Amino acid sequence: MNINEFESQYRAAMDETLNELQTAVLLLVQVQRKISEVGSYVHNLSESVEEFISNQKVEKFDEN
Repeated sequence: MNINEFESQYRAAMDETLNELQTAVLLLVQVQRKISEVGSYVHNLSESVEEFISNQKVEKFDEN
């Protein structure tokens, strides 16, 4: 293998590696966004459940 072939293989390998890294970063951003969405959903659900429980306790207290 001569220097030109070596350089060509190196550049092709680097291009592929950088493309894979870019893909991984984009996937990571998508995962972070999804985690944030799920976290918000869980937070909202928790607030709804807490409000419902509180209301049920008030209603039960008012009945007595």
